[in-house]
Amino acid sequence: MALDKNGIAKRIARELRDGYYVNLGIGIPTLVANYIPEGMDVTLHSENGLLGIGPFPTRNNVDADLINAGKQTVTYIDGASFFDSAESFGMIRGGHVDLTVLGAFEVSETGDIASWKVPGKLVKGMGGAMDLVAAARNIIVAMQHTDREGNSKLLKKCTLPLTGVRCVTKIITDMAVLEVTSDGFRLLERAPGVSVGDIRRATEGALIINGEIPEMTF
Repeated sequence: MALDKNGIAKRIARELRDGYYVNLGIGIPTLVANYIPEGMDVTLHSENGLLGIGPFPTRNNVDADLINAGKQTVTYIDGASFFDSAESFGMIRGGHVDLTVLGAFEVSETGDIASWKVPGKLVKGMGGAMDLVAAARNIIVAMQHTDREGNSKLLKKCTLPLTGVRCVTKIITDMAVLEVTSDGFRLLERAPGVSVGDIRRATEGALIINGEIPEMTF
């Protein structure tokens, strides 16, 4: 019973801490905004110039002028601020973002991430991921454990152009929670109904298993 995208986002929300400034990348990471624990003070940052993103809007409160870096309409919380992208990237490059959550095509066992380009396919540009992986204090990757053909996306070495080198700290997939260590991927938790054997077969890179692996809690 692997998690769906919302399940991955809900589990990632458990990694948030009171007072964090957090940047959510395009795709699954944007869903994390819907699962911030009640009463927790977390400020969401967007590269296009918004600090204080709220949950996704309902049909009745959509404002087409309010978008995140992925061009999705968003809401904002009380006390939010708006600024230009130069100021926004100054916040990123200055190391003021506590946690970055990114999607990825591949992650290597040493923490390299490939997230911006598939050779032969049209891309609009690098986006802000290069700055985020270079400056963020903590980087969590949200991704599917395997591709559509069942091939592992957690590899010994990335095959696609890299976004960053040795920068990922933790990976949360539809199957597992893993920590990047000097020896490979350390398995911390497994999705409900997913066995350690399932995860081992779906992971190409070195997988470290110490003792009993608990199921995820939300």
